[in-house]
Amino acid sequence: MIGLFRTLNPVNLLVLGILSILLRLGIILNPPTNLDFSIFESYASVLFNLPAGNLFDVRTNLLLALIITLVQAVLFNRVINEYNLLGKQSFLPALMYVTCSSLLVHFLVLTPALICNFLVIWILDKFLSVHRKESAQATMFDLGMMVAVGALIYLPFIAMMLLLWICLIIFRPFNWREWLAGVIGFITIYFFIAVAYYWTDSIEKLRDFEVPLAIEFKLFQINIYNYLVLIPLLLILFLSVISLQQRLYRSYVHIRKSFLLLFFMLIFMLLSFFITSKYQVHHFLLAIPAASVFMGYYFMSAGKKWFYESLYLILVGFIIYFQFA
Repeated sequence: MIGLFRTLNPVNLLVLGILSILLRLGIILNPPTNLDFSIFESYASVLFNLPAGNLFDVRTNLLLALIITLVQAVLFNRVINEYNLLGKQSFLPALMYVTCSSLLVHFLVLTPALICNFLVIWILDKFLSVHRKESAQATMFDLGMMVAVGALIYLPFIAMMLLLWICLIIFRPFNWREWLAGVIGFITIYFFIAVAYYWTDSIEKLRDFEVPLAIEFKLFQINIYNYLVLIPLLLILFLSVISLQQRLYRSYVHIRKSFLLLFFMLIFMLLSFFITSKYQVHHFLLAIPAASVFMGYYFMSAGKKWFYESLYLILVGFIIYFQFA
């Protein structure tokens, strides 16, 4: 399987689609009875006059989640190949993205975090292009607006604002205008939101929205058995770190900086679950793009075919088993 996706072959799209369905067999054959989905946070859904309940029935929800994941995988694959982060054109980023997006049952349904991954991929593309520009003010302004739109859909996405500045630290010499441009872009979206609330005499509705500072997160409330599927994933990420230590120093400076940025993106997306009213497993979908690049780097550079093919099959086996178990 890995050997097939190490090349950029159009046939891989068909295989990717079949694999996506296979990795979702558990929820397809045993769909949940009810799925809650709202496309905007409460403070934005009131403004856009959208229903607070379910927008789609269960089957439509699962189908849309599958289609969106496949589209995101292809877009993500194009971005990683464009900047040659793996050292070779391949379909490995798409394969890793689809695989990681199927790790937990909570990832297989339509959620705000899944929608926000379109923005994560777009933002990553702009991050990686910043070093090519003479001035990054316009790009940072656009990025600030993207983060604001993402926060309208899913509030913890606001953590991406810090990544804007980290990106500037890594790729650009200090320019206060570029640092300020992202903030102005972010404020611009919320300025228009505030104007719309004022125009429609809806200011009082904001009182019903409480911005959480942190969630109550207790380890003993988590059923560890539900997360055993992560063991092969953690092993692959560990091997990718070793592989990066051994080979990355021989790469171009931009590649090294890109992986540093991806590391911060992974950390920020994992920790930003504190910016939510309750613990939601689907939040960790936001970390999948960064994790997929690290996994793809390992599988691209690994030498022992029997080992890396077996390791990937074990990961797939864990995913399918725990869906049915």
